Amino acid sequence: MDFADVVSARRMVRDFDPAPVEEAVVQRALERAVRAPSAGFTQGWDFVVLTSEAERAAFWAATDVAESAAAPEPEGHRKRWRSGVRRAPVLIVVCSRPDAYVQRYARPDKAAVGLGEAAQAWPIPYWDVDAGMAALLMLLSAVDDGIGGLFFGVPAGRHDAVRAQFGIPGDRRLVGVVALGRPATRPRGASSRRSGSGTPHRPAPRPLEDVVHRGHFRACDAPW
Repeated sequence: MDFADVVSARRMVRDFDPAPVEEAVVQRALERAVRAPSAGFTQGWDFVVLTSEAERAAFWAATDVAESAAAPEPEGHRKRWRSGVRRAPVLIVVCSRPDAYVQRYARPDKAAVGLGEAAQAWPIPYWDVDAGMAALLMLLSAVDDGIGGLFFGVPAGRHDAVRAQFGIPGDRRLVGVVALGRPATRPRGASSRRSGSGTPHRPAPRPLEDVVHRGHFRACDAPW
């Protein structure tokens, strides 16, 4: 596909067909992900790929907020979201490693920047920024290969459970998860306007003139 077509076609898919995705498609998404920009070319990311039914079931069990001290999940919209996303045949847990960036910026070619002492010295957590860029490339790769994708977060209070389930070291941050698969075929007449959170009508995209500030930031209305 032409790049402009890939960008304009990208949508977050929240209702997946459970049919398997070809390994070559998954591999391409990963190969493209590691082409993402990275501060100091640190590449402080890791990707835990879950494709078997058992692996995915273990992920969903580990992220079940009903088993955590967090507030119980709402019965309506969250249930619908989970039922559609649980069918995704591929889950990729995107991890970042702050220490890798601190170590990289302690080297002679970066030491003058002053970011090589501790993660707290960084005004912006570039380890998470870079991991997010890698995730976006996976989402674009999915569109290019004719499938869909979704980026979502591990619920609060369940990060340690996911780490324990999949042997993810404690120094890794779980930035999010990329789900890949073909979008489910909607029954004829089914509404396509309901968002993945269950909100009947999602907000319209903010106009470009509201978000672009040329030369100087200007006041504008709140987006919501």
